[in-house]
Amino acid sequence: MAKYIIAHDVGTSGNKAVLVDAEGRVHGKCFEPYKTYYPKPGWAEQEPLDWWKAVTRTTKLLLKQTAVSPKDVLCVTYSTQMLGIIPMDSKEGLLRPAIIWLDNRAGGQAEQLMRKFLGPRVFALIAGTALCGKDGMPKLLWLKAEEPDIYNKMCCFLDVAGYLFYRSTGNMAMEWTGGSVFGTDLKKKTWRSSIFSYVGLDPRKFPPLVRSIDKVGELTREAAREYGLLEGTPVIAGSGDATCAAVGSGAVDEGEGHVYLGTSGWVGVVTERILQGKCGAATIHSADPKKTFLFAETEAAGGCIQWIADEFYKAEKKDPNIPNVYALMDDEVAKIAPGADYLLFTPWIYGERAPIDDCYVRATFLNLSAEHTREHLLRAIYEGVAYNIRWIVDIVEKEFKFPLPHLRIIGGGAKGEPWMQIMADITHRKIETVCDPQEAGAVGAALIAAVGLGIYPDFESLKKVVRVDKTFEPQPENSGIYDTLFNSYQEVYTALRNFYRKLNKERFDKAICEGGV
Repeated sequence: MAKYIIAHDVGTSGNKAVLVDAEGRVHGKCFEPYKTYYPKPGWAEQEPLDWWKAVTRTTKLLLKQTAVSPKDVLCVTYSTQMLGIIPMDSKEGLLRPAIIWLDNRAGGQAEQLMRKFLGPRVFALIAGTALCGKDGMPKLLWLKAEEPDIYNKMCCFLDVAGYLFYRSTGNMAMEWTGGSVFGTDLKKKTWRSSIFSYVGLDPRKFPPLVRSIDKVGELTREAAREYGLLEGTPVIAGSGDATCAAVGSGAVDEGEGHVYLGTSGWVGVVTERILQGKCGAATIHSADPKKTFLFAETEAAGGCIQWIADEFYKAEKKDPNIPNVYALMDDEVAKIAPGADYLLFTPWIYGERAPIDDCYVRATFLNLSAEHTREHLLRAIYEGVAYNIRWIVDIVEKEFKFPLPHLRIIGGGAKGEPWMQIMADITHRKIETVCDPQEAGAVGAALIAAVGLGIYPDFESLKKVVRVDKTFEPQPENSGIYDTLFNSYQEVYTALRNFYRKLNKERFDKAICEGGV
């Protein structure tokens, strides 16, 4: 009788439940969306109860759709968005809505914190990159300053995965990769308690740490009833979305990298080295307990595609004769010549972390003329994200000395063949996509759990499990136009950096002040 793992990919827009067998094959999937709330400019919150409802409902639906018996489910595990802050009380449980990764409210605290280390430049030399209002420690300092009753009352804070561990098993914990974005010693695998105390945070409010492959507990009777699973079903920690994706991409050997194209995007490399971050790239823990993960995130990749679909393709999205607007957009992109008639787009709609680290920068169309059509704007967006990825890949190769002769791309963006060809042409690298690229995060979580259950001896053995589906070779005839435009693309930030800061700093600082800073 076949046995299965239920893996939940708990993202920004919703939760995807995926039924995966021990060999990484997908047997079923379903999705439930939930809302993100923006109470003030720069703020982004979600209701943790919405995650729980989505996780439990999709589990029941998945079992119903696949006719799999609960007794054939080996465990439940998670791939989750990172950098969430959920204050918890030991008696009352949840104390407020979650402050999620997209939230930028703590800019003032970030600057105050860095002044304790002689300013942003010195801090960046120590930590590898400057802090901004989206980072974990500044957000915790914001909570302490602006909601002291909640800060003082909380026994600890959890991230998204930690909250789901709690609801599933009753245990409060944080997995290593999630903890590393708040501040852990990558060698000792412990919290940096002395630094927390120095900046004014109580180390006792940081939860216990567990490995990705650890069993954090078993489903309680109540949780099992809500899931539709058996009481006592093991809950394996899983990992953060980026590190799960690395496993799901099959790029698990030393120095191997992958690219993720979802709402956000990133370039990630698994390594035994503990690297000093730079150029917006940071080193966090890997899902593999023996390794770290060099992680360079761009805040918006598929998010830019979603934006133009929402704003420029409204009629097509409502048309019942068009079942998939993104497939239509792929067809239209393919009709526009490479370079989009010299139209450039910078995909910084949420600010940026890599290749440039700046919370104030925003997206821009450059060189727009009356000859450009909606389809030119569309192609410019596809290409703009690809320029950003090329820039990050160049940084990984030049600054960190990891050669990336080919790119394994996963996420929903990998399903669009025109975009993959654009990626190949702009980066000058062979592009590989895997089977079920949109489920790579969940598949990665399931394979992590399989290691935790002893089905596989180590992470290196997972390489043979993940299969390449399609490849895209660079087309030399397109290199001239793309190289020219890429050079121009890199000049945009330097030319407009002060403009972006002047335009947006007052706006965001005003929003922060209205929040009570």
